[in-house]
Amino acid sequence: MDWVSDNTAGAWLRDRIDEPWRGTMHDVSPRGFPAYARIFHPGFRDRPVDQPWPPLPYRSHEREWEAFQHSAPEIDTENVTWTETARAHGTQMHSEAQWQRLVAPGVIVEHEDKPRDSDGWRYSSPMLGELDPGVLSHLARDLAAHTSIPHDGFVALWEGWGDLVGHLGVTPSRVFYSVTDDDRHNEMLARSISSPIDDAFRKPRWQPGILADEVSRGGRLNLPGRDYVLFRGDISGFTDANWFENVPWRDLEAESAGFAPSAHSPSLVWPADHSWALTSEVDFDSTILAGSSELIRAVCANPDIEALPIAEGSSLQWDADEINQ
Repeated sequence: MDWVSDNTAGAWLRDRIDEPWRGTMHDVSPRGFPAYARIFHPGFRDRPVDQPWPPLPYRSHEREWEAFQHSAPEIDTENVTWTETARAHGTQMHSEAQWQRLVAPGVIVEHEDKPRDSDGWRYSSPMLGELDPGVLSHLARDLAAHTSIPHDGFVALWEGWGDLVGHLGVTPSRVFYSVTDDDRHNEMLARSISSPIDDAFRKPRWQPGILADEVSRGGRLNLPGRDYVLFRGDISGFTDANWFENVPWRDLEAESAGFAPSAHSPSLVWPADHSWALTSEVDFDSTILAGSSELIRAVCANPDIEALPIAEGSSLQWDADEINQ
């Protein structure tokens, strides 16, 4: 997959995205397709094994919480679908559901902790702006089957991810910390932490990102409200469960620091024949797919993807859920 410095290939999207934004999914997803699907990013839940959470509020039960932490309890953790979440909290899943409306009427604890259900599961919100790598690989198989040219397409990444592109600044995009008993190493780390006072007098220097400096300094795909780095290549490669090992924005620096292979999920994907368009907006907890009716039916029927058809012009704002009040 190659970087595209001439971003005119995305001009067709600009004509179909609302400007100014109107508070609908078409602030980021193109209008004019026969059908649409909302792909729900998985949530997350956890609970102690064979025991309940200590009572709340924390301040009134500090001893119980200290004993709980000291016992190093085993904690069950798992991804959870929106449908499972709604079932656990007695709410209704639908295409314009909002996560906080699904969990809010359930067994809620004090504001200092996350919502819980009657079985003790504690719920955390889905990831914003990133489609789970495994879900993307399942989805890509349906996408590849509904374009005449799966080997020729475009992938765009929002430039605002803090580690993606280089920038002029006094500190790097990120720092990887490690735990060690080496006093010299710890002293070095202490000295490397930035000082807000001293930073004001430092001369900005180029701080590299994940992408090559040429890409960081190069052109962008400019769409209403968002700018992206654009690539062109074989979009059928996302059908591989390990697609993140084969993209030019693979985070090799993080891997060198001991982290597992990873890469940002694409913000936009479309084939060269414009038969569909996939949008993972940075502020959305779900991804919007625009395409043919056949594609939308296939994706919504895929057991490895949680997706529902959604009407053109729908809103995904926090108050769009009119069923779960």
